[in-house]
Amino acid sequence: MIDPPLLLVTDRKQAVEPLADILAAAFAAGCRWASLREKDLSVPEHVALARSLMPLAHRWNARLTVHGGVDIAVAAGTDGVHLAAGGDVTGARTALGQDALVGISIHSIAEARSLDPTVVDYAIAGPVFETASKPRYGPALGSDGIRAIAGAARVPVIAIGGINPERVAEIIAAGAAGIAVMGSVMRARDPGAEVRALLATLREATGA
Repeated sequence: MIDPPLLLVTDRKQAVEPLADILAAAFAAGCRWASLREKDLSVPEHVALARSLMPLAHRWNARLTVHGGVDIAVAAGTDGVHLAAGGDVTGARTALGQDALVGISIHSIAEARSLDPTVVDYAIAGPVFETASKPRYGPALGSDGIRAIAGAARVPVIAIGGINPERVAEIIAAGAAGIAVMGSVMRARDPGAEVRALLATLREATGA
């Protein structure tokens, strides 16, 4: 797992500042992992955006991955890829190599049990709570749902969906290895302050 176990997922449509500025503020606040989730972009546009942000991430010793196709990750030279549920994780690992981060979204215990830790580094499960960012992605799992999925998985499970600093301890206690956030940081007038608050509660919850 990336330390600290906080993944910032991007969404330009929710962002109130330029994406580069939000990422810079998040990295300066201590975030060390971001993933581009910009599904409206064409492959060339996605590649160009990732390439433009890679130097910023690496300046802070952070990892930059991409939510999308392996072709984007390969062309942009990102630090890894996050696949949609049912994605070809074996193909991603073969294409990107052993040093890359390869993750996948899951929504059920069955999907969690099927994950091969020799191929997959982590899984994202959610939405944990109702969220404005992804209102049509099924019912909220709640902490009990995360507990069941994390207990079935042989890889670290990262919780996403409606997470704020007040909910971090509950999620970590349920077995999540980390958290992922999107809208709360994208929409924040002070994204650095939002990240610092999340990291403070993460440290407290994990004893780090």
